[in-house]
Amino acid sequence: MYVWILFVSLLLCLLALDLGVFHRRSRIVTAREGFSWSLVWMTAAALFAVVIFYAYDQQWSGLGTVPDPVERTAALPDGVINDGGNAVIKYLTGYVVELSLSVDNMFVIAMLFRVFAVPAAFQHRVLFWGILGALVMRGVMIVLGTHLIARFDWMLPVFGVFLLATGVKMLFLDTAQADPGQGRLVRLIRRWFPVTDEYHGDRFIVRDGAGALLLTPLAVALVLVEATDLLFAVDSIPAILAVTADPFLVFASNAFAILGLRSLYFALAEALDAFHYLKYSLALVLMLIGVKMLAHGWLRELLGDHFHIYILGGVVLILAAGIGASILRPQAVPTVARTELQ
Repeated sequence: MYVWILFVSLLLCLLALDLGVFHRRSRIVTAREGFSWSLVWMTAAALFAVVIFYAYDQQWSGLGTVPDPVERTAALPDGVINDGGNAVIKYLTGYVVELSLSVDNMFVIAMLFRVFAVPAAFQHRVLFWGILGALVMRGVMIVLGTHLIARFDWMLPVFGVFLLATGVKMLFLDTAQADPGQGRLVRLIRRWFPVTDEYHGDRFIVRDGAGALLLTPLAVALVLVEATDLLFAVDSIPAILAVTADPFLVFASNAFAILGLRSLYFALAEALDAFHYLKYSLALVLMLIGVKMLAHGWLRELLGDHFHIYILGGVVLILAAGIGASILRPQAVPTVARTELQ
């Protein structure tokens, strides 16, 4: 338990430093600064892999003592115990999968910011609080998902089929026709709460002349970012549960990927539209993870006990191919019209 307390405390300290020290005042985050911070977060994630190794190798606070139900075999019906090496591979695989699937989330967030004309100086504040909420939501989903997999053997193939279907759907999904403004949700918010027509700095709530509380368009953008992340988590959580059902590994990899999402957004915001083939890569990643879930036993026999290394390599190669194809065959960038909060 103390490992969980220390890890959550570390996350809270990092978030407090981010908002309270480095981004205390609302300002525009440049692509260069976003890239620098992305390297910082990726380095932190890589260094935490060392902690993962020793935590599971030395079985700190019971880590590495409970069988991983994703690794069930005929010889080990309860699953395989994660040693330091296996834990690191699963943590890194989960991190890469979550970070790559978050790129699709960034496309939608970028469209939301354009649609609602969110000032560049306030975008970091929206993403900060959005990601804080995402950590809480994903924590709840991880607890439920790991519990279901540990209790019901048939949940793994169900998740596998779901990921395959989602990957196939993504291959044929026209994101340009999606409703980034999520008009129905905006109308629902306006029905329940009064919303100002203009931004009031970086404030989410203001008072009118009579003292009544009003939401600002920045608050509406925050709600939409949270809703978007919840929708994407429905895909990403089953994907990482295909790698491991160890709650600590799942949450740690998710947390570091989400913490680095803001910086990665600012590093790639201007270039997101250029990666038009990345959607297909993400679809193939989901399908690969789905196949891994359905054919886990066969893959272990074919590739050996450390077949997760091959899965990690496959994910990286698929993503690299999508990025490379986008660079070699660029296409025109579509325009997105601004939507009023009506």
